[in-house]
Amino acid sequence: MADTDYKFEGWMGLDPKAGDGKMVWKEFEPKPWEETDVDIKITHSGICGSDLHTLRSGWGPTMYPCCVGHEIVGIAVRVGSKAEGNIKVGDRIGVGAQNDSCQGRKGDCEACSSGLEQYCPKNMVSTYNSIHLNGGKSYGGYALYHRAPSHFVIKIPDAIPSAIAAPMLCGGITSYSPLRHNGCGPGKTVGIIGVGGLGHFGIMFAKALGADRVVAISRKANKREDALKLGANTYIATDDNINWAKNNSRSLDLIISTVSSSKMPIVDYISLLKPMALLFNSASQRTVLSPEICEMLQLAAEKKVQAWVEERPMKEANQAIVDMEAGKARYRYVLVNKQ
Repeated sequence: MADTDYKFEGWMGLDPKAGDGKMVWKEFEPKPWEETDVDIKITHSGICGSDLHTLRSGWGPTMYPCCVGHEIVGIAVRVGSKAEGNIKVGDRIGVGAQNDSCQGRKGDCEACSSGLEQYCPKNMVSTYNSIHLNGGKSYGGYALYHRAPSHFVIKIPDAIPSAIAAPMLCGGITSYSPLRHNGCGPGKTVGIIGVGGLGHFGIMFAKALGADRVVAISRKANKREDALKLGANTYIATDDNINWAKNNSRSLDLIISTVSSSKMPIVDYISLLKPMALLFNSASQRTVLSPEICEMLQLAAEKKVQAWVEERPMKEANQAIVDMEAGKARYRYVLVNKQ
């Protein structure tokens, strides 16, 4: 371990039972230090659904022990001599879902050379549960400290509080990116399927990008008031009106789906689209591109986009993931290290 005056400690999943609120607090060895790295004293770490899936080995075998969390905000406490981004000790910075890629270091890589590191075919390293190019294991943000290559570290705008910024680094960009790239803006009517952690971002960013109308779509009516407060102009509760698809036929220019289920009435959703319009499933979006995250954060600062978050003490992480699984979050939980 590098010669520092701090220890890397965090909530570790040791087996699939960790996803049921049975993580244990342990010290861990971060990736071997490189002069392109930055050490972050974590202040805030968002809880994402991916964390629970990984803890349970839901997306293939997890490399236990595993510390999850890829919505990290904190303070730079060590900055390598070759670090990118003009990062200085004391800066408030963040890390999203990607932590490393080949970046051309192992030969030519068209994706990385084009600035699309998230599609690196050689070594797309996630912020946790992956192996860095130098052989070290990646550990996430349910911890006191995090080490990351500076290429994937982002400065947080002063106007955005840390608790608000953290969930934007995954949940926010997952909703923002398909909106941004598929024409959301003035003159457009946009539908957001699902009013949850991703969906609430979808509503807010559709408005921030200038959409004329935003239509929130959910099965139940119980989120209507929240959706309207978030900026939706219209709310459709599909369980309450058997004619919802017919009544709203060909009314939307773009639909962003933030849910993924085999029971989705996909044909009905498609009927809501105008001819030549688009339905995009942001739940499967693989977007961790740092420049686009910076763009999103700047828009959020300018338009005063405020994620709906509930701060939970880091020491209560086990209970927080249980509550997340139970659907109690409105609409994102953020773990906080008391300073």
